[in-house]
Amino acid sequence: MKFNKWLSIAMVVVVATAVAACGKKEETPQAGGATGGQANTTPDTVKVWTYPVHGKYEDDIKLLVADFNKTYPHIKVEYEVMSWAEGPKKFDVALNAGNPPDLYFGGMNGQYVNTGLAMPIDSYMTDEIKKDFLPGTLDTMKFGGKQYGMPLYQSLWGWGANKRILEEAGIDYKKIQENGWTWDEFLEAAKKLGKKLPNGTQQYALVTDGTSIDFLDMITRNAGLVDAVDEKGNFIWNDSKIADAVNFINKLVKDGILPKETVALQPAKRSEMFYAGQAAIISKAIPYYDVMIANRNKDIDAGKVQGEKIEYIQLPVPHSASVKGYGVTTGGGEGYVAFTQKGANNEQHKKNVFLVMEALSGAQAGNSANELCLPFVRTSQAKAFEGKGLAKDINFTVSKKMRENLAPQVALSIDVDKAAKLKQYREQVEKPVFQALLAGEKAPEAAVEELKTKGQQMLR
Repeated sequence: MKFNKWLSIAMVVVVATAVAACGKKEETPQAGGATGGQANTTPDTVKVWTYPVHGKYEDDIKLLVADFNKTYPHIKVEYEVMSWAEGPKKFDVALNAGNPPDLYFGGMNGQYVNTGLAMPIDSYMTDEIKKDFLPGTLDTMKFGGKQYGMPLYQSLWGWGANKRILEEAGIDYKKIQENGWTWDEFLEAAKKLGKKLPNGTQQYALVTDGTSIDFLDMITRNAGLVDAVDEKGNFIWNDSKIADAVNFINKLVKDGILPKETVALQPAKRSEMFYAGQAAIISKAIPYYDVMIANRNKDIDAGKVQGEKIEYIQLPVPHSASVKGYGVTTGGGEGYVAFTQKGANNEQHKKNVFLVMEALSGAQAGNSANELCLPFVRTSQAKAFEGKGLAKDINFTVSKKMRENLAPQVALSIDVDKAAKLKQYREQVEKPVFQALLAGEKAPEAAVEELKTKGQQMLR
């Protein structure tokens, strides 16, 4: 769907310390700000709020903090692993009160900058660190041209398939993984993938949830629309491409490619149908499914779970004929964002916060991308985990292609006010229109007109 070169901020004094998994020593800069080379060892505490990025992430962070404290014993790292359900609410309360943690795990958000508490880290970034990140990855944690965080990984939303069902239907999934596919090619494949099963249930070509607009995002971007606005904030859902996307979604519903009850399907039900063999392909499938399904297969072998063992195939999202190339991937960077507290202005503390961020995002922190079967965001991570990948090669290869075609995050390039309006448009217009389309309550022509008219009103 989630580390180790440490750096000094005022004057970087490089020393050989931490031993990486490959057995080589990494270079670790000293903390401190003394121009004479003396490290500042004043006791300090850095607070980190994070999430269970993957099933073993709490083990990761314990090791990373322990390793960090071998070099910086005077910097205490207080971390809390929060639940995905309650954590965002807790963070919003703290942020609004002017007392956020020093580091918070998540994606970059312009609203953070608007509070005045997000902390730019550009002055602490060395060329060595910048070069270690693969092209484009740091941009996912920028806003307004300033760097506020470091990504741990890049999330990639695609489609995932049951290998058995694809092979039975004669679908050349390797060709799709290599070259991508068009909407027309998908529709041809869908004719072979939907059928009645011997037990009387329906096998659908495609299943997605209807409780979010993630599916709408994937389809509109593969119609050639980066978002409802472009990277300059101009409203762009006013040409034929939005009609193309809406008509494609309508056809999926009308032709029974998607279940009639899609609008009410929760993500868990979508996964349940996939596991039961009732869905050949599921939407918003992330490379981590490779590990999840492998673990489920082990549970089936152990008698803990009943059901068919599945071989997972990662697929890119199909695109309209007007979009050339591989197709567009929806996703973004997630990692640690730095914050200050209201009224605080301790420069040494800021340096220490950056040191902790780098420790939690460095070479050994690449285990998160490895566990999630995502391409690494740093060269040092790829080296540290070379030969230890958990994803099957066939799926890891397509994941790298998907990342190469990642859609830019428009909300990070437009101003805060326009980003807030875009969010409002997505919640108040896009979602209800999309759900009405899925439910058959709104004709595609009416859906397009509403998206255009209200978009021009709200986002002009």
